[in-house]
Amino acid sequence: MLLLSADRQREFAVALLDPERPTPSGIIGPDGDVCPKRFAVYRNNVVVGLTEILKAAYPAVRRLVGEEFFDAMAGIYVRAEPPRSPILLAYGGTFPAFIETFPPAASVPYLADVARIEWAWVLAYHAAEACPLGAGSFAKLPADELPGLRLLLHPSVQVCRSTMPVLTIWRVNTEEGDPGEVTLDDEGEDTLVVRPDATVEVRSLPPGAADFIGALGAGHTVAEATELATACDRRFDLTANIAGLIDAGALFAFQTRTGICLDAQGS
Repeated sequence: MLLLSADRQREFAVALLDPERPTPSGIIGPDGDVCPKRFAVYRNNVVVGLTEILKAAYPAVRRLVGEEFFDAMAGIYVRAEPPRSPILLAYGGTFPAFIETFPPAASVPYLADVARIEWAWVLAYHAAEACPLGAGSFAKLPADELPGLRLLLHPSVQVCRSTMPVLTIWRVNTEEGDPGEVTLDDEGEDTLVVRPDATVEVRSLPPGAADFIGALGAGHTVAEATELATACDRRFDLTANIAGLIDAGALFAFQTRTGICLDAQGS
């Protein structure tokens, strides 16, 4: 087994994603000669493979811009942002931020936010398992204890925010979507992505919900999170939001002064 020094590995990795660089030293064919054509094939296969990973993670983005544009954009991204982990399931998380700064994509101003929903879907799908709370979880809890509770979010919970109707755009550009007219002047949409069981759920969030969820995730009590959400949007409705989070399976426990409750009876 051939072992390469750290410097040789870096040289190989850089040349692999930069077609302008020559074949790394020491890379030879069966005849003992330098083989740039063989290395070019390997280089191309690596880029194609990483592009396929992006295609699988961002199908709506691909549908919005078309195959040719997506391949070109992905190829530039792959060379600028090679994998930093051997776990390729984690590859592509910075693609939305790349799209946001990619000049040719400027004519599609909602594209990066659509990509954020798709990456949130990937993160939710691979998140840790947890049994979500049901409506009965709070049945035995005195009403006056609710403000002081800390609601613990399901590990899969992801929130995407946008000033544009990106959830609607995402929905009509999924395989099951029904393409229709979307007006960019429509109100912005915040999105909840969660996987309470085997299926990833993608839902629209009501006014103030994204701020409420963010505050819960930061460890604030219900009362504190309500205050923060209401300050951001006076339309925030606490009862409707908690009911919505329970219905979506977005909560897996709550913490009282005496401990953490995980079961469906709230005991």
